[in-house]
Amino acid sequence: MGLVVITGANQGIGLAMAKQLYGRGDEVIAACRQVSSSLKELGCEVVEGVDVCDTAGVELLQKAVGERRVDVLINNAGILTSERFDDLDFERMRKQYEVNALGPLRVTKALSDNLGEGSKVGILTSRVGSMADNGSGGNYGYRMSKAAANMAGVNLMHDLKPRGIAVILLHPGYVQTNMTGGNGMTDTTSSAKGLIECIDNLSMATTGTFWHAEGYELPW
Repeated sequence: MGLVVITGANQGIGLAMAKQLYGRGDEVIAACRQVSSSLKELGCEVVEGVDVCDTAGVELLQKAVGERRVDVLINNAGILTSERFDDLDFERMRKQYEVNALGPLRVTKALSDNLGEGSKVGILTSRVGSMADNGSGGNYGYRMSKAAANMAGVNLMHDLKPRGIAVILLHPGYVQTNMTGGNGMTDTTSSAKGLIECIDNLSMATTGTFWHAEGYELPW
């Protein structure tokens, strides 16, 4: 049992992870921009007003955590818009980069003093950020932001390894959420269960690796 901090925990995969972790006895701090009724009903500690793009919002989370040790930090907050080469919206692409790539780095930096030997950092990225796995193109902003998130995770692995802190990059699968318009091949409960198992299995021997929620390693 330990203290788990989850960003973007008001809905979807983040909410499902919060529910499962809290249900098994972990202490959970659920961070979000705006609390949902489902998150309120969960009963765990909630920090509202946390926008991972905004220094002031992240400072709210930092203040709420205080001096407590964070055993697991799950950077889950993310957004998806779709851009094709013939319809590139650079402002939307920039926003995805801010949330999906810089957001996890901003939060991890803010809570770095709360992490110690044995702590774990998870970043929910996507296999669409994999160079080797890109067989279709498209989704420029999302793909590029997730590739950048993958690089941030590997960089963090190098910087946090001397402190005994492990980092994992996680692909949740094609999940039925608001982000995907309800489409997908799996539900949030199943995805969250797999993601938690990946985090539980993470060690210093596997730090900096990229995993599917179904339990297998993904190519870069």
